[in-house]
Amino acid sequence: MSLMTELPKYWMDGAVRALDGRRRGLSDHYPLSEDPPGMTPYEVVYEGGKVKLRHYSAQGKKSHRTPLVFVYALIKRPFILDLYPGRSVMANLTRQGFDVYMVEWIPPARADSWRGFDAYVNQDLANAVRAVQSLTGASKINLLGYCFGGLLTVLYAALHPEDIKNLITLTTPFDTAVDDNPLFNLESRFSGQTVDLITSVYGNCPAWFIRGLFTATAVVHHAIDKYVALYRNKEKQDYVEFFDLFERWMAGDVPLAGRIFREVTRDFFQNNLLKKGEFSVGGERVELGNIVCPLLNAIGEFDDVVFPASSLPLIDFVGSEDKRNLTFPAGHIGMIVSGAAQKQFWPQVGAWLEERD
Repeated sequence: MSLMTELPKYWMDGAVRALDGRRRGLSDHYPLSEDPPGMTPYEVVYEGGKVKLRHYSAQGKKSHRTPLVFVYALIKRPFILDLYPGRSVMANLTRQGFDVYMVEWIPPARADSWRGFDAYVNQDLANAVRAVQSLTGASKINLLGYCFGGLLTVLYAALHPEDIKNLITLTTPFDTAVDDNPLFNLESRFSGQTVDLITSVYGNCPAWFIRGLFTATAVVHHAIDKYVALYRNKEKQDYVEFFDLFERWMAGDVPLAGRIFREVTRDFFQNNLLKKGEFSVGGERVELGNIVCPLLNAIGEFDDVVFPASSLPLIDFVGSEDKRNLTFPAGHIGMIVSGAAQKQFWPQVGAWLEERD
């Protein structure tokens, strides 16, 4: 069977998912039951606002006192973190003896369009942290954020430094004025009228629109490269199974609440206010110098979503004495699912936390 005869099925699946995404954009319903089952058992220990808090218990003898709160991004479903045997961040961390509390964001309905950074950081994330403190008796927690989740953790750590023992930011956008980043450049070109039109029609920024942004900025990868890789590895059953799960995750965009879409577009991408020291959440200016806990800023060397140049300067703006950049040879998603990251990067993260436990 040739490569070209195998491609149409995936193209058709993608078209069906895209149409389904547009339907969801006009609806309050988002079918979370589409998520595949994870590899690692967990229980939901708190739910409130737009947060479900999953607890993944340490496997074997618990060896770390400080609970780890993992903050996922707002715009994708989190099953990429526990997707496949040998490629699960949750399994990796729990095997290292960490109790992991993962913040799962509930997709916003149209009635949630008012939600901005204040609601997500000072309400939802703050309540999740308080829930962990109450459940564990710990006064401080370790906080780890991935991508957009990393941005939320930076804001939280600056606004609530008393809660944080150690902070890990993973592929986190910070400086949005870096040259030649396709996603940042596209976001910076949205006019205020365009953003207002999207949110006035849909209430929120629809999932299909978000996926379109990423597809438009990585056309070659989405259209050709990944299918070439599938064809070359079609005899490897585990690769084909993983590819199908990965495709489900790629199609798993969720809406972004209208207000935070406006704030992140205007204040973060277009005006770079966080780096300028002029970013405010809930009327309070975000002072990065308030972050004094140890900081590990992890960066994908080949990240084509958040360029390394965007993440690297973060450590120069925080007040921490114990801080470092850790660059690993992987892309944005490879930092999560690649075999190399599972064997080398995540053990480094665990060792860094253990030294500071």
